[in-house]
Amino acid sequence: MTSIARRSLLIALAAAPAAYSSIAHAVDALPDARFVGFAQAVNDFEIRSGQLALAKSANENIRGYATRAVSDYTEAASYLSKSRSEAGVSYAPDPNGPPNAQRMLPQLNSLQGPDFDAAYANAQLAVQTEAVDQFGAFSQNGNGAPLRRYAQMMLPKSKTFLEYARRLAGSR
Repeated sequence: MTSIARRSLLIALAAAPAAYSSIAHAVDALPDARFVGFAQAVNDFEIRSGQLALAKSANENIRGYATRAVSDYTEAASYLSKSRSEAGVSYAPDPNGPPNAQRMLPQLNSLQGPDFDAAYANAQLAVQTEAVDQFGAFSQNGNGAPLRRYAQMMLPKSKTFLEYARRLAGSR
């Protein structure tokens, strides 16, 4: 990756969390199937990006966050599968969220060292901000009781991860 392209990527990733963290807005709960798609996308992103962080980062704080994220979101994916089955809901991808999660993974994979750490922290901040919003909305207004319980379980976890992500993004 050229120096200019890498710098442009880092600037774009650095600006993303500021946009997400500074906007206070009400979020409507997704329909059940789209909520399942959203929650699965969060789980997949956290597991895959965490695995990348464990392979690429030497930063103790990044590695600690990633270790916990891989563990917690692997468990969450299992619980989501059970909740989805109990609710009788099929998977429907949510085209609106989490923000650019699928696009962020290849970008993270292309970075190393401090560049990776900065992009990882900013990606976590963006995804966790969106997760807190949606888990909060669904835990209050979601239709399916098993999925609402899943959102209620994930909301405090996502709030904790969001707080850690804020620290990671601010500590570099």
